[in-house]
Order: sequence, then C-alpha cells, then structure tokens
Amino acid sequence: MMKIVIPGGTGQIGGVLRRALTAAGHEVVIVSRGSGVRWDGRTLGAWASEIDGADVVINLAGRSVSCRYTRENLDEMMRSRVESARVVGEAIARAARPPKVWLQMSTATIYAHRFDAPNDEATGIVGGDEKGVPGYWGFSVEIAKNWEAELEKADTPETRKVAMRAAIVMSPDRGGAFDYLSWLVRLGLGGAVGGGRQYVSWIHDDDFVRAVALLIREPIEGAVNLAAPGPLPQKDFMRELRKAWRVPVGLPANRLMAEVGAFAIRSDTELLLKSRRVVPGRLEEAGFEFRFPNWAEAAQNLVERRR
Repeated sequence: MMKIVIPGGTGQIGGVLRRALTAAGHEVVIVSRGSGVRWDGRTLGAWASEIDGADVVINLAGRSVSCRYTRENLDEMMRSRVESARVVGEAIARAARPPKVWLQMSTATIYAHRFDAPNDEATGIVGGDEKGVPGYWGFSVEIAKNWEAELEKADTPETRKVAMRAAIVMSPDRGGAFDYLSWLVRLGLGGAVGGGRQYVSWIHDDDFVRAVALLIREPIEGAVNLAAPGPLPQKDFMRELRKAWRVPVGLPANRLMAEVGAFAIRSDTELLLKSRRVVPGRLEEAGFEFRFPNWAEAAQNLVERRR
C-alpha cells in the first residue's frame, strides 16, 4: 500500500484516479480549496505535512480550461498552475521524508497546431508561434511551458519528476469532455466543426489510470505524453461517437457557428479547433499496452458504461 497525495484532486481526473487508487488498496489524500485537506494552492501550510512521508504526489491543481479565454481567465489559468506547482515543489523540498515520485499534470496543448505529422516527445514541435491561428492560442502553450518549468527547477533531488502531457481524458463521469460531447451528439449537433480536419487526441480513463500506475512504478523522468496512439480528425472522431450512441446524423458547424456555441456555453473555440495530434512515444517505448488504442472501441465502452 502506498500513500498518494493528490493536490487539486476534486475534478473529473482526480475522481478517476481516486476511485482506481483507492480500489487498489492505496491511501489517497485529496488536497483542495473546497474539500479534503485544505490549501490555497499558492502558500505552504499544514497541508504540506501530508506530503512528508508520502510515497507519491500527483499534482492536478489548476483552473479549468473550460471557460472563455479572457485575459483575466488566462492569467488565472497561468497563476493557478504555476503557483500550485511551485508550492508543491517547496513542500517536497522541505519534507524530511520526501516522496519517491512527483507526477505533475501538464497538457498535450503544449504541442503545435499541426496536421502533417504526429507529435511525440522526441520529435514533436512545441507550439506558441504558429501562423494562421489566433494569437491568444500561444498563451495556452506558454501556460504549459511555465507549468513544466516549475517542475523542472524544483530542488527535489530525492524525488523523481514526470510531466504528464495529457490529452483529453475520456470517462463517463458527469461534467467531463465525454459527457459534453455525448450531449451534443444526442441533440443532433455532433458533426464536423470548422471542417473537421483538426486532430483530436484522447485517452480512455482505464488506460490513463494504468499509465499513471506505470509512471509510478517505472524509472521514467521528464515529459511523457498520456494519449492513445490513435488520434484522428475531429469529423471522424465525432462520427465514431455518433455510431456508439446510434445517432445517424450530426449537424456540422462552421467557425462562426462554433464561436457562437462556445460563447453560449462559456467556453472557447480553441478547445474545438486546435489540431492536437499527439502520440505516446515514451509510454510505448516503456512497453505500455493500451486496452483502448482505437477511438471506436473506446467510445463504445464509454457509452455502455454511461448507460
């Protein structure tokens, strides 16, 4: 049994991990602003005693990206990620018995908007200066880069550090990405957006949990892509999801319609239009075998569990 501390563990991904790790017999401690062990996400406090003597820290803290990308919200995304990573590093550095592993959440959004080739950890192109895309998309990349920089510069020599560049984690939980996309499909709105050429990278929740277990177990350090090996264009992604829900038609949306829809649900079109073509190079090198490498089978499993 291990003691695993999860700052920011009250969201969808935290719930997925908490259930799986608890079922496996581990002691899981959630650190958050609203429940569990309390913290403010930016300063040391009594919560840091939970890290002293823990086996693993999995830091998921950060403001949700499902919002309008206003300057205020983008700044809060940056602050919440950078400050929480910094203070977790400080807690580990001060621990008399520091954890053996620190898994720091990052994002596949760090890679460039591209169609021509997939991004793995070795040859992938880190984005931020692409032509032909809205300038503020680069800020999301800067958030990811600064997030990972806090992990890298933390003075924690006894703790192995991994930046988890996660794609969209698909689970049947309410309020997550799969729930939202399924809602669109069942309304008949699950068609191509902006032409549908942009790639969608994703990972099934079961594979996400198993990948985290591998990162805890194996001596892997640095950036690791947590994504299924089968990213696919958004139009194909939505077609397979419609098949799983047995919905024959999905109305398409052009860019203007996507803007209106994103405004209505207080979200941003970057989440729909950026091409995230990411593959799990280091996971596969480590011998990880995906149970759900293809979206068609993953979508069918998720729909069955949701029903």
